[in-house]
Amino acid sequence: MTTTTEAPMRSGRLMLNKVPEVTIWFWVIKILCTTVGESFADWINMKLGVGLVNTAWIFTAVFVVVLAAQLRLKRYVPFPYWLTVVVVSVTGTLYTDILTDQLNVPLWSSSAVFSILLAVVFGVWWLRERTLSIHSVTTLPRESFYWLAVLVTFALGTATGDWTLELTGWSPGASVLLPLGLIAAITLLWKFGANPVLSFWLAYILTRPLGANIGDWLASPKVAQPGEPTGLALGTFTTSLIFLGLILATVVYLTVTRSDVAGTHEAAHAEHATGDLRKERVALAGFGLLAVATTGLLIWAHGQPHTGPAPEEDNTSAVRMAPGEAVKKFPPAKVSALRNLASTSLKDARAGNAKGAHAAAQSLRDLWDADQASLQPLDQTGWTSIDAQMDKVLGTFGIDHSNPPMPPAQQETELNALLTDMG
Repeated sequence: MTTTTEAPMRSGRLMLNKVPEVTIWFWVIKILCTTVGESFADWINMKLGVGLVNTAWIFTAVFVVVLAAQLRLKRYVPFPYWLTVVVVSVTGTLYTDILTDQLNVPLWSSSAVFSILLAVVFGVWWLRERTLSIHSVTTLPRESFYWLAVLVTFALGTATGDWTLELTGWSPGASVLLPLGLIAAITLLWKFGANPVLSFWLAYILTRPLGANIGDWLASPKVAQPGEPTGLALGTFTTSLIFLGLILATVVYLTVTRSDVAGTHEAAHAEHATGDLRKERVALAGFGLLAVATTGLLIWAHGQPHTGPAPEEDNTSAVRMAPGEAVKKFPPAKVSALRNLASTSLKDARAGNAKGAHAAAQSLRDLWDADQASLQPLDQTGWTSIDAQMDKVLGTFGIDHSNPPMPPAQQETELNALLTDMG
């Protein structure tokens, strides 16, 4: 689909359009970017043990650099443009993950906040420029609004996509069908005569949960605990490599063929015909019906029996070992790093620093998950024992659990037990 609404140009440095033509290649590479954004962020955060907050800081800095390079260009160039999209896809996703995993903000709240924020961005953009069309991204202010809107759409798409999974209990593979079906319906309404700008941005938002679900489906293990996602077991690293390769191949093709570049300055700034207002109104009603039908489907799916997270039962006694016994076969350096984080969390909990204790517990979780592949084969029984106590610690902070953080006394009790287990 394309956007065709044009508006008079405000003062500013005039450029060729900075956004590619909306062809099939645009949507293909956009979905590829959202998929690699999900899998690559998970790989850095979890497998490398960088941690969620540190990963967010890294990608925020990278985003600032690549966006600055993109803004300096006077026309659309495939490589810097799509590199910016990849980075902003990761960055927007991480912001939502921080709200959910670090600050315990419910996904429905995140979805509402990002929806309001996106409406504000579009409102200010429209009031200043009198257009939201990506065919008119020909000045620095318009491009700045464009990238801000893109960032918020990724955060919103992440929140609504994860909220959908939380409501329905669908697997990533099954969850692909909902955004895919919605995009297909939006395309049909656009073909009928729906407002092209509205159609474009609705489809743009939906590509985020579509790409993320594809990434989770490819990367998730074939067999998992009840409530955990399953997929093709390619892993986040392999999935990232595959999709980065596909993105690179597509960008090279577009660079050589220039098939997504407006031919001339005049073509990029030409006035476009006004759409049929009657058809636009009918299509708008169609969008409303689509929203009602989607809401009904989610309510129905939420009411169906489905597997939620694994029950949070205390299974520690089955594998409880003598102090230090569980970690005897683990590398001392790794055990020391885990102990340091647990000790930091305990110290902050005792000092009344809830934010610091939670952050240290989150880092402890990230490091433990990152070390699983190397530690579990060394001693399955020992790893299971520590993992059970680790889960109890995380439960007191509301990390990876649906409950709110518990009183500091309970956090201290479980952290002390974990430190005892680690010797």
